[in-house]
Amino acid sequence: MAEATSGGGLLDEIGRAGRYLTQSFRLMVGVPDYGSYVAHMKATHPDQAPMSYEAFFRERQAARYGARMGRCC
Repeated sequence: MAEATSGGGLLDEIGRAGRYLTQSFRLMVGVPDYGSYVAHMKATHPDQAPMSYEAFFRERQAARYGARMGRCC
């Protein structure tokens, strides 16, 4: 029985590592993480409604590329 329990723990650890790696890769290539944003808003700003996914995506794109648009360098 102990082996099954430790195996389940190992599978949980692998799953958690996979989620962290996925999130890291998305952040590296500039794909915003809406789920983390919503969790943050619920935990730290419960009085404010989170943006829709579309509004969140547009805001993140503007934050990333907005300052450079229309400029040469």
